[in-house]
Amino acid sequence: MPSPTILHGSHNYFVAGGSDRYFFELSRLLEQRGHKVIPFCAADSRNEESEYARYFPRTANSENPTPADAFRFIYSRSAHRNISQLLSEQQPDIAHLHIYYGKLTASILPPLTDSGVPVVQTLHEYKLLCPVYTCVRDERICEDCGGKQFWKATAHRCNRGSLVRSLASSIESYTSNLLGNRDRIDHFIGVSHFMTEKMRSIGIPEDKLSTVHNFVDTSRHEAARAEGDYLLYFGRLEATKGLFTLLEALRETPGLRCIIAGSGPALDSLRATAERYGLTNVEFPGFISGEKLHDLVRGSICTILPSEWYENCPMSVLESLALGRPVIGARIGGIPELINKGVDGLLVEPGNAAQLAAALCELGENPAAAARMGAAGREKVQREFSPDVHYAKIQAVYDRVLG
Repeated sequence: MPSPTILHGSHNYFVAGGSDRYFFELSRLLEQRGHKVIPFCAADSRNEESEYARYFPRTANSENPTPADAFRFIYSRSAHRNISQLLSEQQPDIAHLHIYYGKLTASILPPLTDSGVPVVQTLHEYKLLCPVYTCVRDERICEDCGGKQFWKATAHRCNRGSLVRSLASSIESYTSNLLGNRDRIDHFIGVSHFMTEKMRSIGIPEDKLSTVHNFVDTSRHEAARAEGDYLLYFGRLEATKGLFTLLEALRETPGLRCIIAGSGPALDSLRATAERYGLTNVEFPGFISGEKLHDLVRGSICTILPSEWYENCPMSVLESLALGRPVIGARIGGIPELINKGVDGLLVEPGNAAQLAAALCELGENPAAAARMGAAGREKVQREFSPDVHYAKIQAVYDRVLG
């Protein structure tokens, strides 16, 4: 039996974040396993080349929106029209969606189900629960909307503090719900057990839910060969990442050097806080990517993810382990699912600077032990988070919805 043809849908056909990277990695994996993969994404000058680009619809400009963009954010006529044409001409066997709202919008769901195409969605964030996707308000965890009362996002101005943007987010959530963002999806894939449980808590039926964590190809991640000599955070610089708590912890560990690599809205404030604390053991080298980032991870004793929001399945943890470095992570969201405490990393309570300082000392002052934990982490990634394991789980979902 030939492998099913996959319509692979997401908002971007370029890499702007972790979900985009996963979209391309999964496309590559599916093609390697013999599937024909047809992308359906928003038109954008930054897109990678694709023979299917003619189907990509014009979508809303979220950075400098016009009144027409506000409507496109809620319902995209061009996405509805273009996916209808694609379905007629390409006839995929199954649709696998990722982040489609905001650009493609839920306008694409009725054509899919009306054409008899089963629909699977991988959930990278908390959109069904929260109109702004993050379950964060005023830099704190918030679940007030609860997957139903989306008007609260407007009342609290959750979208960038803007009443207009927040109103658009609330209306979009109600509209998407009416268009079937629950009912027209045959199966949801959470990338953490935490995400799957959150979806169960808002009424998604058990038989429509599976967990499939992200994956890492260790053949593309050379493992560290020596002990490291600094602590490392890498990723986006935001308050909800727990970086101010990290700076507090570093006040108690002046003998440990720490690199905080990345860019984001908290960078200036983090630098100012480090200066105010008199921290001479902290460096901010900016955004680093590719092999330079891999080298930075391999040179570390361990990496740190002290988040204070619901991280889902952070690739920074899996990539650190794949490179042979243990992780100190916060016990929140999906992070604890990726770290075996005392084996390939340590877990601390989010926002607890004293616990974090103790963990930094435990690994930072014992680089040989940290190296052994990193080696155990790489073995775990090869065993549990490999491309082969991932594909088998994805294929099982496809088989289930295809009957």
